[in-house]
Amino acid sequence: MSARTALHEMHVAGGARMTAFAGWSMPLHYGSQIAEHHAVRKSAGMFDVSHMAITDLAGKDALAFLNRVFANDPAKARPGKAVYGVFLNADGGVIDDLIVYGLDDGWRLVTNAATRDAVRGWLQTQAGTFDVALNERSDLAMIAVQGPDALATLHTATGIDATPLPRFATLRREDWLVARTGYTGEDGVEIMLPNDHAGDLWQRLSEAGVQPAGLAARDTLRLEAGLNLYGNDMDETTTPLESNLGWTVAWEPRERVFLGREALERQRADKPARVLRGIVLDGRGVMREGSRVHTNAGVGVVTSGTFSPTLGYSIGLVRVPRGSKGECIIELRGKPATARLVRPPFA
Repeated sequence: MSARTALHEMHVAGGARMTAFAGWSMPLHYGSQIAEHHAVRKSAGMFDVSHMAITDLAGKDALAFLNRVFANDPAKARPGKAVYGVFLNADGGVIDDLIVYGLDDGWRLVTNAATRDAVRGWLQTQAGTFDVALNERSDLAMIAVQGPDALATLHTATGIDATPLPRFATLRREDWLVARTGYTGEDGVEIMLPNDHAGDLWQRLSEAGVQPAGLAARDTLRLEAGLNLYGNDMDETTTPLESNLGWTVAWEPRERVFLGREALERQRADKPARVLRGIVLDGRGVMREGSRVHTNAGVGVVTSGTFSPTLGYSIGLVRVPRGSKGECIIELRGKPATARLVRPPFA
């Protein structure tokens, strides 16, 4: 049986079409993923992202531990700040992507739902002799409010003014953590709060005019923004340098030894043989994961593909040989179609 978030009954009452995702029962859409997509682009939408794994870190070695397992610089996540990055294996492959939030008494990690069990076990193993406590916060829900009107409607619904916050900054309201982060390419916040507060916040946001949105719109929005999805656009067999995430690796100070650094440094010196690029279909049709792409430098494969509601044509991410550029040919249902390699974001 799939796990349920604290908002499950509200989704069902709201007419959501529920689907199984990463072991959870989650809303796919509330009638129209296209309408939900446009609501986020034009006004404001909200997503239940309580299936994400929230883990708090504390202890005198917590920072040293993060310096070991996190490829970005965890010191950037001082209290009131957050930083995006990845966990790597010894070969430089991506175990997961995550956001690290600085708290007054430690750090908070938000990792992916699909990797929850694997990452929990990996963190516990890596903790080893470090004096660090890992506390998975199953008592917390998480709601993302995204779109050009997100901050205004949040203020209307809660009285919280997040407009002074820079991107990747946070504020505390008792046991709520409000972060100016998100996964849509739009402005907005992600709110972590006790499970028993989630339903009231969802209701107040709805009354303020925020459109509930499901997984389907979340996927088209993130792809238009050129944002990677773990398991599609990166995994343990691909490195950040092969996944458009080289910017998340903090190379300085040189003496900082994080897991995967040695392998990444070798690849950085040699230059990766394959890279992640954007791809746009010139004609009709929809690209999907696994479609083969023939470029000037060799054959690649689509890692994520969809129809863009904002642009009106198909877009995707594709892993191709380094040096690939310009026009290419993609195989769609066994037939060739013309496409172009571009640099994301798309919209």
